Amino acid sequence: MPLKIHYISFPGLGIGEIKVNTNILEIGNFKIAWYGLIIMIGILCAITYVWLRFKEHGYSSDDLIDLAFFTVISGVLGARIYYVIFEIEEYIVTDAGGFFANLFATLGEMVAIWNGGLAIYGGIIAGGTAAVLVARHKKINMLKILDFLAPAVMLAQSIGRWGNFFNAEAHGGITASFIRMGIRTETQAVTRFYHPTFLYESLWNLVGFLAIWLIFVKLKQTKHLHKFNGQIFYTYLIWYGLGRAWIEGLRTDSLWLVDDVIRVSQLVAILSIVVGTALMVYSFVMLYKGKENRFVKRVTVPNTADAKENKEKEEDTNGEDN
Repeated sequence: MPLKIHYISFPGLGIGEIKVNTNILEIGNFKIAWYGLIIMIGILCAITYVWLRFKEHGYSSDDLIDLAFFTVISGVLGARIYYVIFEIEEYIVTDAGGFFANLFATLGEMVAIWNGGLAIYGGIIAGGTAAVLVARHKKINMLKILDFLAPAVMLAQSIGRWGNFFNAEAHGGITASFIRMGIRTETQAVTRFYHPTFLYESLWNLVGFLAIWLIFVKLKQTKHLHKFNGQIFYTYLIWYGLGRAWIEGLRTDSLWLVDDVIRVSQLVAILSIVVGTALMVYSFVMLYKGKENRFVKRVTVPNTADAKENKEKEEDTNGEDN
């Protein structure tokens, strides 16, 4: 991505024009983009959060390394593949000179992730699948792992959305709202004002992360509300789905499932809400009836002294289930 300069403002909030470059550095073909750097910061923050949760529950650093490696790699690949599938026409090259030249050029465009094009739902699906497989291999309760990952993903998303700010993208339609975002380029004399949907989603995820972390993890007064493994993950599905279904309706660059009818992300968001709610209700009903099973297990909040012992017991139990 060549260096581009935008002038971004939030006049309703009293913030005048800020000169923003898409790239931090560009020397010849070597470029460092703000977008990529911010994504990496989000991933590192997510890994740190999961590491702290791992320590609390007595899991080893090897467990975390394996989980982080396969989840991150799968997440990035999934996000790219998901995006390319729904924007396939953008990547098909027909003028490179012959069948094989067009084929290799097309494949080159598809893997050129540095030129942009990631879809978060693809990342969540692929990364979540990888995490479940790693948990199964290590005989760790997969729903407990998803409970660790869900808030971490929200934190990473909250941070990562600021990459869209530096690219002046992922905004909504024209608006006169007090929180409107003004965008002007060097070749554009007029500033246009849009819904800063990247900001809406960043704040939505930050609120969700803080609420989950405080209520279910941090505060002693409310920790008891975390009743079963998977509860945090289901909460994430519902919370993120609600926000994304609303925010996606404001955006102008969405991937459409049916033109002018429903966007792909809106459909996935609605399915997330339905699935999360159904699993939440099912789990509470099973607990109320006293019918725990391999998918519905009460949470055990470990003390530092017995965290490793709890992990060993969990491995024994999961070994029997598998």
